[in-house]
Amino acid sequence: MSRRASLWSLIALLALAAAPAPALSLSPDGLSLLSLKSAVDEPPGAASAFADWNEDDPTPCRWTGVSCANVSANSSDDPRVVGLAVSGKGLRGYIPSELGTLLYLRRLNLHGNDLSGPIPDPLFNATSLHSLFLYGNNLSGPLPPSICGLPRLQNLDLSNNSFSGALPDGLRSCKQLQRLILADNRFSGEIPAAIWPALENLVQLDLSSNNFTGPIPAEIGQLKSLSSTLNLSHNRLSGAIPKALGDLPVTVSFDLKGNNLSGEIPQTGSFASQGPTAFLANPLLCGFPLQKACNSPAQSGAPSSGPNNSPTTDSDSRKGLSPGLIILISVADAAGVALLGLVVVYIYWKKKDTDTCSCTGKTKLGGGGGGGGCRAAARICVFPCLGGAGGHEDSEAEEPEKSERSHGDSGGAAGKEGDLVAIDRGFTFELDELLRASAYVLGKSGLGIVYKVVLGNGVPVAVRRLGEGGEQRYKEFVAEVQAIGRVKHPNVVKLRAYYWAPDEKLLISDFISNGNLASALRGKSGQPSSSLSWSTRLRIAKGTARGLAYLHECSPRKFVHGDVKPSNILLDNEFQAYISDFGLNRLISITGNNPSSGGFIGGALPYFKSVQPEKANNYRAPEARVPGSRPTQKWDIYSFGVVLLELLTGKSPELSPTTSTSIEVPDIVRWVRKGFEDEVPLSDMVDPMLLQEVHAKKEVLAAFHVALACTEADPEIRPRMKTVSENLERVGT
Repeated sequence: MSRRASLWSLIALLALAAAPAPALSLSPDGLSLLSLKSAVDEPPGAASAFADWNEDDPTPCRWTGVSCANVSANSSDDPRVVGLAVSGKGLRGYIPSELGTLLYLRRLNLHGNDLSGPIPDPLFNATSLHSLFLYGNNLSGPLPPSICGLPRLQNLDLSNNSFSGALPDGLRSCKQLQRLILADNRFSGEIPAAIWPALENLVQLDLSSNNFTGPIPAEIGQLKSLSSTLNLSHNRLSGAIPKALGDLPVTVSFDLKGNNLSGEIPQTGSFASQGPTAFLANPLLCGFPLQKACNSPAQSGAPSSGPNNSPTTDSDSRKGLSPGLIILISVADAAGVALLGLVVVYIYWKKKDTDTCSCTGKTKLGGGGGGGGCRAAARICVFPCLGGAGGHEDSEAEEPEKSERSHGDSGGAAGKEGDLVAIDRGFTFELDELLRASAYVLGKSGLGIVYKVVLGNGVPVAVRRLGEGGEQRYKEFVAEVQAIGRVKHPNVVKLRAYYWAPDEKLLISDFISNGNLASALRGKSGQPSSSLSWSTRLRIAKGTARGLAYLHECSPRKFVHGDVKPSNILLDNEFQAYISDFGLNRLISITGNNPSSGGFIGGALPYFKSVQPEKANNYRAPEARVPGSRPTQKWDIYSFGVVLLELLTGKSPELSPTTSTSIEVPDIVRWVRKGFEDEVPLSDMVDPMLLQEVHAKKEVLAAFHVALACTEADPEIRPRMKTVSENLERVGT
């Protein structure tokens, strides 16, 4: 018996050893996450968002879209779920209330799906939530009043859904809220006034494209932390614009278009920095910056009444003018006409005197000639006759006639020998000196060949060849060049002169000695380079922003560049930035042919080593990629934002960068946006070299926010370039 018992014991042990080990149970956080997998359906044929969500795993921390962290001081404790991002997957279903049991969940990102139904109240039991991104779904119902039961809530984006009802007064309890984005929903009723004074940390407010009615609360002007956008567009708001909005910081971009607002636009405070697009599609609005004057009391919102409180008409006011006042007005009018006549006579004689200035001897760019017509030594002919039209010094009367001939009589075209015109008075050299000098090709593109030419006095200049055509559009060409030449700013390349002939058009500008930003970022090999420190990159960004802001706001024509990219940002030896190539597209269209198809100037030597191929479309705004669209200043702002992201990340826009969380997005703007939404560590997105400097992390983060504002998909939301420059100037100061 003992033998038999021993045998059975051995068999039992062997059977026990052969049995599979019991499965480890999934953590409570994992079980809560599986409720989302059960609550949604995935689109047929698409890659599963939950392919690695396995209920047999002991922890969900390796699942796609899930991030974990140790939340206790004891390192032996299991990590807890702190982030969930399952976005853009086309999921249909609802948000399960079980997600509210994730007590350490900090960010929830389910945007870009097709989720429906309301937001479940139990979700707000996850009291660690500070970022809730649910935009781009089909969620409905009212905004839950208990949403402010989340004490750490900072970012709330519920845009592009079907939420309805009024805004609850309980929003005032969201003390930490920084971004409130409720655009493209069905909210209605008046905007509550009591909410806004309590939201001391709000930096962005977007209530656009809803059904809000009534007036704009003046209390919104108390949002002192607002620094990004105030977007109330495309609602049914009415009444006057509160002057209190002028108390908002000047960096705030307004968007109030598409409402029923009336009266005169206030002219105080931050209103002064707003463009006309902020107020469009409000038929009853008037005043600057709209091209609609407030002519009547009804328009301006200031009723005018007589002694008996009856409206005073224009005819009444005319009847009330006294004879003495009428005589005074007449005398003032006569004096004004006389003064105007004196100005006209002065300009006539001034022009006549200037026209006697002539060029004699050898043609010199910027010289005053030596002819008897230039009697005053201090007076210089700014636009002298050129191209071999010099004459003899013994005849003053002959010179104006020669100048007239050199510009031609048909269509204003230049003479056969060409016309070299100085734009800058202090810039002097001879035409034959330019044509004989050794030249090196710096670059070649659809905007022409660019040469470096060293003049006889050792001064280098950059010469751009524009092409051979356009001889019938001489006056139009000159008008464009003169407008470009009037642009004078420390961060814009200065045009010094131009040369016109039927078979050649040249632009002569300053030569900037240290190449362009594309080469500085990527080196001669085209590979990413980390040689630029953060202070240098910030200096480049600030200089570029200042130059663009000047072109947009202060230049005589308020230029649109249309092609902002690193190769058009030149650098000197101190790494100061200079914007180049603005206004060239218009000049190329005037010349009417391919400027890069011709030969070289004189004995030009090709020098292409520093020129890197670059895909211009990667810097263009989304709306700029539509065929036939016309350039706008908002294009430039988007392009600058992409350049700034390249300075921050060290990555080219055409690359598909990845981080440690395996985020792959085909475009740098979307990649950075997704990184911020998912709270990817800054060190995973930024060029590592930038975090080595003192205080750099805080400054880099601020610059990222500027870049993200510039690269908003909606051009109306993007700030003005002036605002961008002002925000960058505050970084590092």
